[in-house]
Amino acid sequence: MGGAKDDGSIEVEAAGRAVRISSPDKVFFPARHETKLDLVRYYLAVEEQVMLQMRNRPVMMQRFPDGAGGKSFFQKRVPDFAPDWLESADVRTVNGTTSRALVIADIAHLVWAVNLGCIGFHAWPVRAPRVDEVDELRIDLDPGPGTDWSMVRDAAVATHDFFAEHGTRAYLKTSGSRGVHVYVRIESGHDGYAVRRAAVAIARELERRHPSLLTASWWKEERGARIFVDFNQNAPHKTVFAAWSARAFDTAPVSCPIEWKRLGALDPRSLTIATVPADVAEHGDAWASIDAVRHSLAPFLTMADADDDAGLPDAPWPPEYPKMAGEATRVAPSRAKAPRDDT
Repeated sequence: MGGAKDDGSIEVEAAGRAVRISSPDKVFFPARHETKLDLVRYYLAVEEQVMLQMRNRPVMMQRFPDGAGGKSFFQKRVPDFAPDWLESADVRTVNGTTSRALVIADIAHLVWAVNLGCIGFHAWPVRAPRVDEVDELRIDLDPGPGTDWSMVRDAAVATHDFFAEHGTRAYLKTSGSRGVHVYVRIESGHDGYAVRRAAVAIARELERRHPSLLTASWWKEERGARIFVDFNQNAPHKTVFAAWSARAFDTAPVSCPIEWKRLGALDPRSLTIATVPADVAEHGDAWASIDAVRHSLAPFLTMADADDDAGLPDAPWPPEYPKMAGEATRVAPSRAKAPRDDT
């Protein structure tokens, strides 16, 4: 770490660059009075793990000028005052426009963004420069009202077993909140439409197998006390909270990769910017081998074909997406008009 400047800023060395950190003592996480500099030090401590997952990924920046719990705003585009060395890529938004997004080319890019108030990072499932080719399928197991951590664990195990049955190795991380995320590296050649189609079929099959535990229903009023398999996290151009990212909660939790065998005894609240570096030192990187094998989407696209043949419409898309061909209605069942009785 460099010395303090006259304006109170400091310089830190990251990937061979001196990156300026303004207001390093600003408290970002009130529970333990952890600062912006503490967050920078966390990311530098897990640089190897972070870069394995985030290198060359475009990211959406969510900036928290006053730290966790304060106001925030999303920034899709790299600002004009960015340094000359900063790398970026043009990514498409939902409405088809392009944005010059930050690319995490090395840890200096990430630290630069932290200085702007970025606590965690929302990553595209692509790597620059091939920004139209998705390299991962992501299953977000989202707990709703009436569910608990034991149900999240059971849902994760059911998802793991489903993938294992199809010869697919899945990797687990905490969400940094109440749920978990399951990732699968996939073979090249697929865009977001194909990956989402596979995810819809997976969600529906998981619900068929575990109807009291899991649901593929997009409408909250239909989910009940079940874990929602959020297939729409795979919608084209969708970003998802990246592995190793800190969440903007006052305890500084981390969306942390873990081994499946640790799931039963784990308290996800224990994984924070203060504890994760030591956890990695003790247990290693649970995702170190994630890029070793890339899996085919074919078994899951075959399931999607079977659902099509059975007459199932496409599941609803998020409201910000244009209406898609073959999509089910986006009107919640309770708001849909009752059929007329003309008898």
